[in-house]
Amino acid sequence: MADTRVEIAGLQLDNPVIPASGTFGYGQEFAELYDINILGSLVMKGTTCRARRGNEYTRIAECPSGLINSVGLQNPGIDHVAEHELSELAEVYRKPVIANISGSSPEEYQKCAAAMDAQPQVGLIEVNISCPNVRKGGMAFGTCAEDAAAITAAVKDAASKPVFMKLSPNVTDIAEIAAACENAGADGITLINTVLGMRIDIERRRSVIPAGKGGLSGPAVFPIALGMVNDVFHRVDIPVMGAGGVSSARDVIEMMMAGAAAVQIGAANLTDPWICRKIIEELPELMDALGINRLEEIRGIV
Repeated sequence: MADTRVEIAGLQLDNPVIPASGTFGYGQEFAELYDINILGSLVMKGTTCRARRGNEYTRIAECPSGLINSVGLQNPGIDHVAEHELSELAEVYRKPVIANISGSSPEEYQKCAAAMDAQPQVGLIEVNISCPNVRKGGMAFGTCAEDAAAITAAVKDAASKPVFMKLSPNVTDIAEIAAACENAGADGITLINTVLGMRIDIERRRSVIPAGKGGLSGPAVFPIALGMVNDVFHRVDIPVMGAGGVSSARDVIEMMMAGAAAVQIGAANLTDPWICRKIIEELPELMDALGINRLEEIRGIV
């Protein structure tokens, strides 16, 4: 029987399949569809210090091989998540979760990190410095190596649990930024976040997304994500979580061969709510067909 277990920053996962932030809510909705305890872990919806209403509608623009989103980090705020969402999630999910945090200053990142670090169910903190859909903070911190390192150091000062920095692909050299995060103390890297894109309503003669551009995700970005995971894997000595357009067990294998220690599933959850379960069920069969006994055997072989 193929062994799907992986280890990432000290966390032992039954498999590498992890729903990505913003595509799985806080888990409760999906728990009504299937037993989410089969997941390796899950990343909660991105959280900020204070509640955010998010961007105006329309927030989604469909594309032939994916979608553009401009949600704008809508969330109820870090205190509500700590007091309510995590306790409700604990009723349906027994494994450590990954908290995704964001902010517009080092101090806000620190506050969010400290709040999540204090929660027993949180096993790892993912720091979003790569969101293209907020005007202040977000991606601005992830496009400069010095700024990315500064946020990394600030979060590490506030948290004792492993910290993964989620990076933007909208840069010239993502490996350089990953290396800066590693030097500042990051325990791992998550990549990629969405790629900037646009759709135009030709009847109304304006952008479908009121903000103009949004974040492209889905199968269209998978080759970009794969290449960047491979670049960063060969540049740093800390683990990488791969994300971006993953929608099948074959994609998971590709990501791990490129260097990912675990793999996040994002936009595919929005089109097929059972996709993570399907991938987990298909992964051992694909491993057997490919002669893979343990996933660790293939990590970074390319």
